[in-house]
Amino acid sequence: MTVDEALALARQLALERGDVQTLLSHLTGQTRAWLLTHGDATVDGAEAALKRLAAGEPLAHLTGWQPFHGLLLQVTPATLIPRPDTETLVDWALERLHSLPGEPAVADLGTGSGAIALAIKAGCPRARVTAIDLSADALAVARANGSRLSLAVDWRQGSWFEPVAGEVFDLIVSNPPYIAGDDPHLPALRHEPRTALTPGGDGLADLRHLVDAAPQHLRPGGWLLMEHGWDQADPVAQALRARGFRDATLRRDLGQRPRASGGCWPG
Repeated sequence: MTVDEALALARQLALERGDVQTLLSHLTGQTRAWLLTHGDATVDGAEAALKRLAAGEPLAHLTGWQPFHGLLLQVTPATLIPRPDTETLVDWALERLHSLPGEPAVADLGTGSGAIALAIKAGCPRARVTAIDLSADALAVARANGSRLSLAVDWRQGSWFEPVAGEVFDLIVSNPPYIAGDDPHLPALRHEPRTALTPGGDGLADLRHLVDAAPQHLRPGGWLLMEHGWDQADPVAQALRARGFRDATLRRDLGQRPRASGGCWPG
């Protein structure tokens, strides 16, 4: 199949042109500009890849890469694909870190591909970042990303705070599973690990656990920042206040929806 034939098939399949160009660039190893002037060039595997894309397989899984906060990250079906909205959480974390002296300690819980931890380390090199995930396969992807990007992060395997028992941090960040178990959008996310998407029930279980357990791992004045669903801001804020956090507040994502909430632990 040639480039032109692939583009024609993509139109028949009603695929987004930008996604198609990214996929064809990946398959050919060429730029988008090259594709425009080489319509008769052969693209091996194009037909199968386009049909997989049309069937709902994520573009990031087809190419193996996903951009995030200025970094290019390897992703696999073992990890959640980093979303642009999660950059809201990273930007907030970096604001907090830039106001701190020395080498602030950061924990990223449920790191997946390492996106949040690596973006924080890239944005604040003096931070000491520890990243945790229960999945050994996800941690292997995260470690590989850190090594390729030459960003030093302490990777640890385990459930939430278990690998950092007795340790305290200036900042704890997390993008935990928060989609409700009966959410109608879950089937469309079938190519990503379900355990990274939903804890079941109303989707708040892991967020509540983080709020409850974080204080024993925060220095006085330390912050807990968490991503959540657009409709979960109120219960998360209530949980933060009930646990004793002060200055509970939120940040909005690119679509101006409530996306991340956090609070300061007074100690």
